[in-house]
Amino acid sequence: MLLATLLGLAVAPVHATARGAAAPFKVLALYNGTWDAAHINFVHEANDWFPQQAAQNGFTYTASNDWNQLADGRVDGYKVVLFLDDLPQTAAQRSGFERYMRAGGAWMGFHVAAFTTEAQNWPWYHDQFLGSGNFKSNTWGPTTATLRVEDRTHPSTKALPATFTSSVSEWYSWSKDLRQNPDIKILASVDPSSFPLGTDPNQTWYDGYYPILWTNSKYKMLYANFGHNAMDYEHNTPLSSTFDSATQNRFLLDGLKWLGGAG
Repeated sequence: MLLATLLGLAVAPVHATARGAAAPFKVLALYNGTWDAAHINFVHEANDWFPQQAAQNGFTYTASNDWNQLADGRVDGYKVVLFLDDLPQTAAQRSGFERYMRAGGAWMGFHVAAFTTEAQNWPWYHDQFLGSGNFKSNTWGPTTATLRVEDRTHPSTKALPATFTSSVSEWYSWSKDLRQNPDIKILASVDPSSFPLGTDPNQTWYDGYYPILWTNSKYKMLYANFGHNAMDYEHNTPLSSTFDSATQNRFLLDGLKWLGGAG
């Protein structure tokens, strides 16, 4: 059922150029695009939406499924790297990404970019950089959530209201309590008014604390837990869009400008 969708994800990069902007910063979005129709649909959306925003927001956008750009140094030509639906898999890709970030690179990751049940295989990324450790649980089915903005001074969240309604997503929780990590600054979390969160009683959150947006003060990075659309899996048809929330989109653009040094 994914064949038609996969054919739309060509290996050739997608380019969008910011015309008339002074020294636009370059964004590289890496994706996998080969598993879970909801993640694949998000990749399609991102690779349409970000180029549409590029010109008026001072960046250029290149999308590629060649993760070896992290390994061989080509990533150095970009100010910001996005992980849309995956994370580096080979040792060379992982060491290249760590080098890029330690050298002052910038990163934004979505949803699956933090997913693992084997954090011990890349502890720098999962335990130190993200601080989340292993995947613990998820909500199902995908729904909106009311998010509480915990830091309205950060450049990515300064234009956001105290609470806002997210776009539809599946939400993840983690084995590590991010509040206990002094390097992690939680920017937004699930507001208690969201509970119960989920439609399947066996995969619903009824209470608890769940970070959704955060940064690590040692790096120029942002992680967003959204990026999984609701899908009619039988017909491979999206039932929601990650870019439906104007407030959430404001976070993305302001966050990207901060990462790129333009905000």
